[in-house]
Amino acid sequence: MTLFERFDKHKTVYLYALIAAYWLLNNTINATSDWMETTRDGSPDFAMWEPFVWEYSSAISNLVLLPVLIYLWQAVPFKLVNMGQQLLKHFGISLVFALAHVTIMVWLRKGIYWLVDSQYDFGPLLREFFYEYRKDVWGYVFFFILYQVYLFVYRRLKGEANLIGAESMTQTTIDAPEHLLVKKLDREFLVRVADIEWMESAGNYVNLYSSGRIYPLRSTLTELSERLKSKGFSRIHRSYAVNHNAIEHISYLASGDGEIQLKNGHKLNLSRRFKEEFKLRLS
Repeated sequence: MTLFERFDKHKTVYLYALIAAYWLLNNTINATSDWMETTRDGSPDFAMWEPFVWEYSSAISNLVLLPVLIYLWQAVPFKLVNMGQQLLKHFGISLVFALAHVTIMVWLRKGIYWLVDSQYDFGPLLREFFYEYRKDVWGYVFFFILYQVYLFVYRRLKGEANLIGAESMTQTTIDAPEHLLVKKLDREFLVRVADIEWMESAGNYVNLYSSGRIYPLRSTLTELSERLKSKGFSRIHRSYAVNHNAIEHISYLASGDGEIQLKNGHKLNLSRRFKEEFKLRLS
């Protein structure tokens, strides 16, 4: 089993561990900052252990709820369509998350204070919940973005692993299609392969550029460019593949990279990693 296969098998666990490590570090810094701020004049308003209880109870309740958040994010995947509806759904999720977070956090604090024969007072409910929700919604946005970045990096790594695997295996040639069926805005389009000028990786989609229009196809750039090789397509960059018939001219830079000018006026970067194979295919 390769390193990536091990990572792939437990990718959710690694994400959970990454976020848990961040919360532990961040809340430890917050707790020590609270203690240092209140002891500047030599008369602290609370015991040293209290800010650690406040911060760690928050972190623990977040960790308890994190698997639920990840499940909901997978159930409601991020898409660049119906943004208003998606924002409304995430607002609802963030509100329920904040309610659950505050409930677990307060009960943890009350329990710990009870163990040391003391009493924890959360304060006026509505005011304190609004105070906590401001932080929770910001944390929700931050970790949702982190989750999307994590997925993006994972898909890139998986694409590279698939590319390496494809190069190391003898494969039978798959007949390239004449057309590709693309779903866009609740419609289906039949895109002629010969009319596609270039392709761009977009996560688990590939954007097909044809006659000034963009068609998102659910695939990886590695898989699709390999499938369309016999139709004159070549990978030129981690993010791009090009139709040879759409090329106007190619220029090479001193850095070893290059630039491809298309007949439609668009320019694409040619990575040195793919340059030699690209030149070989053209010749």
